Amino acid sequence: MPTYSFQFEKINLGDLAPSIAQALVLAKAACEKAYAPYSHFKVGSAVLLDDGTYIVGSNHENAAYPAGICAERAALSSLDMSDHQRKVEAIVITYQSESEMKDPLSPCGICRQSIAEIQHWQKAPIAIYMCSPLDEIIKVADAIHLLPFGFNNDYLKMD
Repeated sequence: MPTYSFQFEKINLGDLAPSIAQALVLAKAACEKAYAPYSHFKVGSAVLLDDGTYIVGSNHENAAYPAGICAERAALSSLDMSDHQRKVEAIVITYQSESEMKDPLSPCGICRQSIAEIQHWQKAPIAIYMCSPLDEIIKVADAIHLLPFGFNNDYLKMD
């Protein structure tokens, strides 16, 4: 039976590149702006673009749960998809929670699909940094590893 595997890296906070360390600071600050009155699970995300700028987002819950939006998609929705000059280099995700869970946070399935769409569009890998409130960090160098066999526009009829 075929297997699927990929490499990831555990990184110490002090070993982060300055641009990624700054993204983590911004993602933590974004947690403070999260609207999570139901789960009390506040997520912040910072997207690093290849020109050195950042886009931040936080999760926003809704009483009709499917209407909520995750931090990653909140940030990515601000990306100008008509600007083919700027590309996403990395996405840093962290959280605050009242739970006992303190492991690094992985993007949900919908966010993985959204990230994969942008990666496919820009034809360049996006690194994902999954962080915990205790600054445990896992890096996946290519977001597509989080969504093997993903769906993209290659499956659609293009005129």
